Amino acid sequence: MKRTESSEGRSVRLLRVGEQVRHVLSEVLARGDVHDATLQSHLVSVTEVRMSPDLRHATVFVKPLLGQDEEVVLKALRTNTAFFQGEVARRVNTKYAAKLKFLADESFDEGGKIDKILRTPHVSQDLTDE
Repeated sequence: MKRTESSEGRSVRLLRVGEQVRHVLSEVLARGDVHDATLQSHLVSVTEVRMSPDLRHATVFVKPLLGQDEEVVLKALRTNTAFFQGEVARRVNTKYAAKLKFLADESFDEGGKIDKILRTPHVSQDLTDE
C-alpha cells in the first residue's frame, strides 16, 4: 500500500488527525470548559498540532492573544493536560488516546524577524522595481 504524503512529508492521515485534535482543543478553550482561572482570563489560539507517526503523541503549539503571559498560560495548559487528553480521547476516534505536549508557537516571532529584515534599507533597495 502506497503512503500518501503531503508536501511537508507527513502523511495526510497525520495532518487530518492533527487538525481534529486542534479543533477539539480550540473548542474546549473557546467555551471555557476548563475550570482554571488563568485559562478563563486569557484567549489562547491553538495554531498547530503535530501528531507522531503512531498517533500516540501530539505536540500542541499555542499562542496567547497578543503574546501576553505566555509562560503563565503554558503552565496552566500543562497543569490541565489530563483534562485536555480526556476531551481529545472522547471526541477524536483513534485507537489510542494521544499524550499532549504544549509548546509556545514561535512562528509568529520568526515571521516578525523576517519582516523586520526585509524592511531594512539595505534589503529594501533590492526589492524596489526600477
